Amino acid sequence: MSPQPLLQFVELGGYPDFTALFRRLGFEPTVVAQGRKAQGELKRSPPAVLVAEFNHQIEFRDRTSALESLLALAHHYPSMAVIVLYRPEQQAALDRLTGRFPDRFVALPLPVTEATLEATLADCLP
Repeated sequence: MSPQPLLQFVELGGYPDFTALFRRLGFEPTVVAQGRKAQGELKRSPPAVLVAEFNHQIEFRDRTSALESLLALAHHYPSMAVIVLYRPEQQAALDRLTGRFPDRFVALPLPVTEATLEATLADCLP
C-alpha cells in the first residue's frame, strides 16, 4: 500500500518534529512553513491529513490566523482529516475560529506527545 499524503503547516514550531511518526503510520509528509505555500500545496495535491498550527495574529483585520484560510480550503475536501496544534494561551482566539468551522478539526493543546498525536490520527481516519 502506498503512503497517504499528509500536509504539515509549521508556522512557529517549538515542538517535536513528528515526521518519523507520520512515516511510521504510513503517511508521506510534506512540511511547509508559510501560509500561502500551504494553501498552494493543499490545492495542488489535497492530502488525507492536514496537521497545522494555530498562531493567532492580532494584526490580521479580516481573519484570526493563516490557519483560517487553510480551513476554508479544507472545507472543499470533506474526507480530509484536520488536526490543529495550539498554544493553550490562545484558546479564546481558537474558540472564535471553532465557531466559524464547527466540527471541522480536532484541536490538540501544546505540548503534544507522539502518543496523543498517534491516537488522534487513528481516531480521525477511516
